[in-house]
Amino acid sequence: MVAAASVVVAVGTATGMLSAFGDEDGGSADEARPDVTWSPRLQSLPARPSPSAATPSASASASAPVKEASPGPSPTKRPDTSEEPEKSQKKEPRTAPASTLLYRHPESQVLDWVRAHPDDPRQDLIQSRIADHPAAVWFADYTPGTITSRVRAVTSGGAEAGRVPVVVPYAIPDRDCGGHSQGGAPDLDAYDAWIDRFAAGLGSGDVIVVLEPDSVAQADCLSAGARADRFASLARAGRVLKDANPKARVYYDAGHSGWHAPAKQAGWLRQAGAASADSSDGIFSNVSNFHVTADEVAYDRAVLDALGGPPGLGAVIDTSRNGSGAPADGEWCDPEGRTLGRAPTLSTGMGRIDAYLWVKLPGESDGCKGKPGTFTPSYAYDLAR
Repeated sequence: MVAAASVVVAVGTATGMLSAFGDEDGGSADEARPDVTWSPRLQSLPARPSPSAATPSASASASAPVKEASPGPSPTKRPDTSEEPEKSQKKEPRTAPASTLLYRHPESQVLDWVRAHPDDPRQDLIQSRIADHPAAVWFADYTPGTITSRVRAVTSGGAEAGRVPVVVPYAIPDRDCGGHSQGGAPDLDAYDAWIDRFAAGLGSGDVIVVLEPDSVAQADCLSAGARADRFASLARAGRVLKDANPKARVYYDAGHSGWHAPAKQAGWLRQAGAASADSSDGIFSNVSNFHVTADEVAYDRAVLDALGGPPGLGAVIDTSRNGSGAPADGEWCDPEGRTLGRAPTLSTGMGRIDAYLWVKLPGESDGCKGKPGTFTPSYAYDLAR
């Protein structure tokens, strides 16, 4: 597996605010912001798994976890052909959001850069192709005292605009198995209490919750007992979020099409509550990765078939950087030749695919073209061209 640079994330314990480093290319530092609006998770898996049955993950810790490679064939770079609606697959009726438009939160690193660099020759393209599109808002710092108000600031902004915000709680203990995006709550009891406070900020309007990227797909690194405890906590989280706001749409981690076999992923998802209407609206895939939409559609449907549960369960796909697919060499860290994927939308025209989202904000570096987790305009420009 390709080794990755370590991620350095500073958490201001006094203020409860998360900050990242700027970069030599004019990226913003995003220090002491009232809302966590950048996506700090860096994909420590390769975009395409290695041929071996199990490969060690690069890790900042002394012991490297083991991740199982997908037993299926690795996807190759090819055009995305999944845009035509499928008339043969009737989507089960489900409650549609009141708004069909996604919310663009007015605070993010890319917007900061656009506002600060009006004369940069890259500004127009980055603004029109990235900054003007809605993206998810991540909450990655364990700050119980402020999490409710910060979530509420995003959800109330969406409600006032008549649009649907996408929020990402990302504080599960042993996050990223101690790897590049390590951190989170100190234990599951603390996490449960943090989720209670997170849920209190969801309001009463439409909102999409992308619940804990990697928390299910990366669970191989945990012991059987620790995995069961995590899954119980995730099932509880889904119930708490939906109880707090019945309009909240909660999606669970399905990894991506180049990782686990659908049956294995579905088995874990079932244990984590993803098959229960009390806690789940379905699954998400491809967060911070590059696999083409057609592969994700096929994979997500296979996972949903294996998962069972209510017929209305659907999937959302991160299309932020998958326009050219996963690189053939398996590189995951700001690989060359990648392009933006489909614009975020709640109208996919695809059966059982509820949305295409930009969960990972395009232009935020994985750590190779800029400092980890910071907006890097040269990378954003390359993606947008």
